[in-house]
Amino acid sequence: MVKTGIAIFGGAHLDRRGRISGETAPAASNPGKWMEEPGGGGFNAARNLARLGHAVTMVSPRGGDAHGERVAAAATEAGVIDRPATYLDRATPTYTAILDRHGDLVIAIADMALYDLFSPRRLRQKALRELVGASDLVLCDANLPAATLTALLAMAKDAGCRTAGIGVSPAKVVRFTDGLPSLDFLFLNAAEAAALAGAKAETPADWPALLAAKGLAGGVVTSGAGAAVAFDGGQAILRAPRPLGEIGDVTGAGDALASGFLAAHLAGESLEECLASGFAAAAITLRSPYAVNPDLSPFSLAAERKAAAGP
Repeated sequence: MVKTGIAIFGGAHLDRRGRISGETAPAASNPGKWMEEPGGGGFNAARNLARLGHAVTMVSPRGGDAHGERVAAAATEAGVIDRPATYLDRATPTYTAILDRHGDLVIAIADMALYDLFSPRRLRQKALRELVGASDLVLCDANLPAATLTALLAMAKDAGCRTAGIGVSPAKVVRFTDGLPSLDFLFLNAAEAAALAGAKAETPADWPALLAAKGLAGGVVTSGAGAAVAFDGGQAILRAPRPLGEIGDVTGAGDALASGFLAAHLAGESLEECLASGFAAAAITLRSPYAVNPDLSPFSLAAERKAAAGP
């Protein structure tokens, strides 16, 4: 079978973000601004990859409410094929975050119990088995239950698909533990990597060995503006992103990095080129107030990569 397209399983919900205007005053009222938009690790990546020219299908649990309708509209706008598992009597999950004036996360609440209902039994549906079987890449995020992630990744590998995951949070990334041998790449920040490895790396260069000991063959571990390490088998690349000026919002930057990296990987680029593509997609997103920058495109990504490479 000729495999085409990307199947993404995971979070597609409503993001609410409040940004404090001045210095953060704990346990007090803080002046600021509020915004809402569809989000979720998997859904952010789905829209990014669709804007980069890929055929993307999104599979996610969703409630039968207005929030779910907003997610569906956002999928249509981005060119994502929407395949929700809709629970008409339930509410679509939400993620509510408070950011400081620099755009960094202060605290967040994830109201996402609906995702727990997406059990491995769902994967037995013929339509989903056919979707996985026809896909070149299966990407999932840690919003889904551990047993579902393990079953999905095993099914994808059995079907000959490339596989990738997004860590989402330190609390949730451990859901990938049993599925690590079936993952080609896992995208993590340092806190998520420490939760998964059960130890902290002394330097970013130590992450590949710590994570390989848990069964992970490849991935990227980021450290904000610090150095990131990308690894695949015995190869590892350590690079720092170029400094940025004003940051619009950090939300979605990790999902964008995964998107840019995977787009380059699917195009057959080297590990170093894939990381450069990931950095470029993250930079485009960081300059935007949105979790998915509507200006992301193959052209803007190429321009960002060229600018980062220098003269």
